[in-house]
Amino acid sequence: MSGAPEGRSRVVAAPDEIIWGRPLECFVEGESNSLPIFPLRPEGLEAFLAGEGAHAAGFLRGAGLTAKAGQLVLYPAGDGTGPGGAVLGLGASRDPWGFGDLSSRLPAGTVWHLEPGDYAPDQAALGFALGAYRFDLFKGRQDAPAPARLVVPAESADAVEEARAVWLARDLINTPPNRLGPQELADAVRRIGHEAGAAVEIVTGPALESAYPAIAAVGAGSDRPPAVAILRWQGSRADETSPLIALCGKGVVFDTGGYDLKPSAAMLRMKKDMGGAAVMLAAARLIMQRDLPIRLVLRIGCVENSVSGRAMRPSDVLRTRSGLTVEVGNTDAEGRLVLCDLLAEAAEETPSLLVDAATLTGAARVAAGPDLPVLFSNDPLWAERLERAGGNVSDPVCRLPLWDGYDSWLSSDVADLNSVSSRPFAGAMIAALFLRRFVPPETAWVHYDLYAWNDENRPGRPRGGEGQILRGLVGSLSHYYK
Repeated sequence: MSGAPEGRSRVVAAPDEIIWGRPLECFVEGESNSLPIFPLRPEGLEAFLAGEGAHAAGFLRGAGLTAKAGQLVLYPAGDGTGPGGAVLGLGASRDPWGFGDLSSRLPAGTVWHLEPGDYAPDQAALGFALGAYRFDLFKGRQDAPAPARLVVPAESADAVEEARAVWLARDLINTPPNRLGPQELADAVRRIGHEAGAAVEIVTGPALESAYPAIAAVGAGSDRPPAVAILRWQGSRADETSPLIALCGKGVVFDTGGYDLKPSAAMLRMKKDMGGAAVMLAAARLIMQRDLPIRLVLRIGCVENSVSGRAMRPSDVLRTRSGLTVEVGNTDAEGRLVLCDLLAEAAEETPSLLVDAATLTGAARVAAGPDLPVLFSNDPLWAERLERAGGNVSDPVCRLPLWDGYDSWLSSDVADLNSVSSRPFAGAMIAALFLRRFVPPETAWVHYDLYAWNDENRPGRPRGGEGQILRGLVGSLSHYYK
């Protein structure tokens, strides 16, 4: 690519024009006319200024440059016609967020490159790209200069692909529910799978009702029928004996709560109730792109929890794939019903690791807040690996226990178990214990309960859908199965 375009025009996207996994428009390759950014820490300030000319050093001192975190100082070109470069203060932090708001703070239409310094180029590329994300696929025509762009730093190919995976998850979560129904979500799995040469199967209709009865019950109230998307892939260095990694995602494209109807305020963000599916699909894409020496199976339950004369009712008793019967204690606890069928099927293949992700409970947010997805696992070693990996890449999680003493709270007088507890405590843990009933104890299993949303704009984390746990999960798998 050459220089930055003078402007951009965009029209509202039609459903079939949405490109899942779109390219990162915030990067350019080897732009010769790019301007320099000097990332700087406070301890390197004086040496940097001493190496600059007297005029430039005087200007930067006069601008109050201290290299504190988030400080950005632009200095003029020698001919005074525009910016000549910029200095970015990093402070002491080593996370990617120090580069996370550069795209919006640098002059529109400009192209920049990073000068060497005391920072990791891959983290800089990741932070820049995550901060440059915009979801404007459904906005009307825009005629404005393109945001500032960055020359791709050397040795940052993995970070660029990480950012592209996060963009994919964010795009899916942010897409309005009238544009992303169960079939469209299943089609997204098909597109991403075929892009990587994976085999994809979409199960619908009578076959779904037979194989996934709990998912069928959740989707019965909607005019948009449910689907289960199954993606199978094998790395180029893998064979039939290679580790099998099974991923499962809750893909509730919109959640009214069913007959236990949500208040209107609580329904406003329920397009994000397929956040677990979005993250698992994006993780699968990144795993395939990295060509890990594993076998991969992804299962996404694509369904809408709506209200009609066909919808499941509180006190209904449902059959599940595993053979267990479940009394519906609350129709708004539908996510665990979607996952239980997926987990049961995944476990039939005796995977080396079984991972699910879901926007499952508000209780997890009460326990750990919006920035810390909650992790449960029956395998302490994998729990430790994933917790450590998330912390290492600024994608943290909070581990909570599977407390056996609460398992009896799921008892039912009319079925094998209830979908909820009658006690108003430990909601995230109760949901995890419910899911554990569908996983054999000998299967290493990890359950993520995530928020998948940013409530406010922060560097690298714009308001809207968020691909939480994605980078930590794939980073751990990449390290362990390298």
